[in-house]
Amino acid sequence: MKKTFELIAPCHFGMEAVLKREIIDLGYDIAMVEDGRVTFIGDDEAVCRANVFLRTAERVLLKVGSFHAESFEELFQGTRSIHWEDYVPQDGKFWVAKASSIKSRLFSPSDIQSIMKKAMVERLKGAYGVEWFQENGSSYPLRVFLYKDEVTVGIDTTGDSLHKRGYRTLTSKAPITETLAAALILLTPWNKERILVDPFCGSGTFLIEAAMMAANMAPGMNRSFLAEDWKNLIPRKCWYETMDEAGDLVDSHVKADIQGYDIDGDIVKAARANAESAGVDHMIHFQQRPLSALSHPKKYGFIITNPPYGERLEDKKDLPELYRRIGERYKALDAWSLYMITAFEDAEKYIGRKADKNRKIYNGMMKTYFYQFMGPKPPRRKAGDSVEDE
Repeated sequence: MKKTFELIAPCHFGMEAVLKREIIDLGYDIAMVEDGRVTFIGDDEAVCRANVFLRTAERVLLKVGSFHAESFEELFQGTRSIHWEDYVPQDGKFWVAKASSIKSRLFSPSDIQSIMKKAMVERLKGAYGVEWFQENGSSYPLRVFLYKDEVTVGIDTTGDSLHKRGYRTLTSKAPITETLAAALILLTPWNKERILVDPFCGSGTFLIEAAMMAANMAPGMNRSFLAEDWKNLIPRKCWYETMDEAGDLVDSHVKADIQGYDIDGDIVKAARANAESAGVDHMIHFQQRPLSALSHPKKYGFIITNPPYGERLEDKKDLPELYRRIGERYKALDAWSLYMITAFEDAEKYIGRKADKNRKIYNGMMKTYFYQFMGPKPPRRKAGDSVEDE
């Protein structure tokens, strides 16, 4: 009989609806949607499939309990009441890797971590009849959220964050994470039938994520996960079957028009190497090219990009002219859409057009905006028409 778990998938703030849709598409029921995370119900197979297939989640946590705590004594007792022996074997390595607290009386992460570790030790001492744990087995790191004195406890099944797909070894100055890039693409109507151009391609993240979507490549198929070593909870067979499923779904013959440009030749080389590492270099055309050369003869394409927005003070003076040029090149394209994430608050002013939609997004601690300038939809293709006919 399969075990059923509550699983928590943290994500970028503002991207909960995108992640919720992904989880539903994987076939799992949503239990709760909160700021920055989605909780869903799944079995041991769901742990594997969520880690391998979710494009916009940061990690997958196995929820082991929740309780109210306004004092350290209540935190200790609440933690000790969790059936840790059902999750952590006698030789397991366990610790509180991260504790966050919002609007709660307990707010010191280091104190929360220390007290919860002590409580776990006390519980497991009784369960296993030992006084000391070697902790030389598999790892079971905890992540703990306190919100309005409600404590939610999850064990991390992922390890390195899910944005680490394994392909990006070389990065540009201000890279966007793979998970955020994927979420932003999923907020647009782009699909593999439509042209996609990034004139500030940097590490190539938008283009690589789009190519992986076009080829139906699971983002986690080329990396490992912490819970692969949890033989007490998840049969190894689940991981093998999930990786087989991911491999079977890849469309290696897909055709797509995906292009990336950057003014820096070394950056273009790095982006090409990242695409090769991801196995999608044959799907993306990279070229050293300035913004002034941005053009395309076809209609109904997409620009999805993360242009410079003056991270350094001395760069800020160049922003008005840069965004004016973005607006000019965009206007010269026929019936295209422009989707752009930037921290530059005057972007619309210099582009010369108000965005159809504007979504505020926190990229790490930086407040950014996802400006959405929507072009017209292409006419419906008749049977027998090809993409090239557009």
